[in-house]
Amino acid sequence: MDFLRQIQDLLETVLFTALICCMMIIPWKHALHMFQQNRYETGRYFRWAREQLRDWKSWLFFIVVSVLCLAVLLVPGYQAGKICAVWLAVALGLFSLWRDKKRKVIKPLQLTSRVKRQIAVMLVLNLLWLIPAAIFSDYPLWLLWIWLASWINWALIPVMAWLTEPFENLIKKHYMKLARNILKKHDRLIRIGITGSYGKTSSKNILHEILSEKFYSLPTPASFNTPMGITITIRQQLKPTHEVFICEMGADHVGDITQLMDFVKPQIGIVTSIGPQHLNTFGSMENIIHEKMQMIEKLPVTGFGVLNRDNEFIRDYYLRSACRLAWVGIDREDVDYRAVNIVFSPQGSRFDIRTADGREVPFQTRLLGRHNISNILAAVAVGRDLGVSWEQLQRAVAQVRYVEHRLEMKKINGYTFIDDAFNSNPSGSAMALEVLKMMPGTRIIVTPGMIDLGVRQHQINREFGKKMKGCADRVILVGKRQTAPILEGLKESGFDLAQVETVASVQEAFALIYRQATVQDTILLENDLPDAFSH
Repeated sequence: MDFLRQIQDLLETVLFTALICCMMIIPWKHALHMFQQNRYETGRYFRWAREQLRDWKSWLFFIVVSVLCLAVLLVPGYQAGKICAVWLAVALGLFSLWRDKKRKVIKPLQLTSRVKRQIAVMLVLNLLWLIPAAIFSDYPLWLLWIWLASWINWALIPVMAWLTEPFENLIKKHYMKLARNILKKHDRLIRIGITGSYGKTSSKNILHEILSEKFYSLPTPASFNTPMGITITIRQQLKPTHEVFICEMGADHVGDITQLMDFVKPQIGIVTSIGPQHLNTFGSMENIIHEKMQMIEKLPVTGFGVLNRDNEFIRDYYLRSACRLAWVGIDREDVDYRAVNIVFSPQGSRFDIRTADGREVPFQTRLLGRHNISNILAAVAVGRDLGVSWEQLQRAVAQVRYVEHRLEMKKINGYTFIDDAFNSNPSGSAMALEVLKMMPGTRIIVTPGMIDLGVRQHQINREFGKKMKGCADRVILVGKRQTAPILEGLKESGFDLAQVETVASVQEAFALIYRQATVQDTILLENDLPDAFSH
């Protein structure tokens, strides 16, 4: 009997421990996921966490379970308390597993080397208090301790970040040094930098297509626009045979562009546009403008800069640079390259490029939107400066492929979609509505709105809602709280609210489209927020 009792106790302990681990590891994984989606920045993570504290359902769940754990402590008798603790652990563990399996994420946690290091540190931090608690606590107290610890893990993320930051900085400096040494060996390499609040990736891809008509060109892939992303590209992809390196440079803090310019040292620079993007981290529009314009101001005297005169922030900036400049635009006439006679259709765009000397050259592209035409103008300006012929430019522009999730016309299950799901912004969303307005059939927009716009976020989203009237026939909003300002704007504009629906997730939005839309309709997907911001 004693042997059977020992076996039973062992099985209970294993089961209890396994379910306790579920209670710990799943919230821990979720916390790391959200930290990753907040770009490993504690400031962004704190702002996101403050927003989550407004969720009364989570607070209610925490209080109810805490009361149940406390109740187990009051159960008389060791054996009875142990049984209650085990069964409550079973319920909580299974519930954690079920909720994790049910949770549908847009972008799952990426197990990068950095995340693996974070997991190791989090494990150590947890063991520091869990091992003593396991040794000196009985089942009921151990259960309460684990339950509270699973929530404390959210607060441990900044501690983990503080502990790992020095090591991460050393790794970053080491690999950047290796990349610098590689660049030094490519002394004849034409280096081109591209920045802006939006349009960087599209401009980079267009420029790559154009310059590939004459040069062996390497662009940074996808949105690899951070120091480490650029470093990876240089170390893994740059070959001695490359003639041009096109480097997208992102920034959401003061000093980011300055650091990247000192790192890559481009001879040619493009500023696509400037707007209220990343106001939370930049602090002011003045900081954004000054930082983006470092792309031109830090070019050598022999360099060449391309600027968008349609953008008021660029146009009105007092530029401290002696390098050669080319101005491009659509609305402004005082430019070196201007797009005129623009026509959009489901097949793409047609337009003429008028040069400062009065020449007009016809172009056509499958890309949609005025901002893509503006990006083409910038690429053409660089191409002409590097000796690419007009015929080569026309051929390259006609062959430019869609940039994924940026006004990309596509068919999904027979339905026509305009996929503009990547990182929506005030300027780009307005241009997307302009394109949608010209499309046939019922025009539907699906959007969760825009984020990272600081104190202006509510106002910008409300204006976005106002602009939908006349451009969209139906509106599907994703996330009730996030899209409340858009709904305000729709009401103010007089939009028919019977044609407005709010859903909790992108998956629900697609299900609604497939039930109600027809193959003759056009659906605009405007922005696709990460899981951390979709609410």
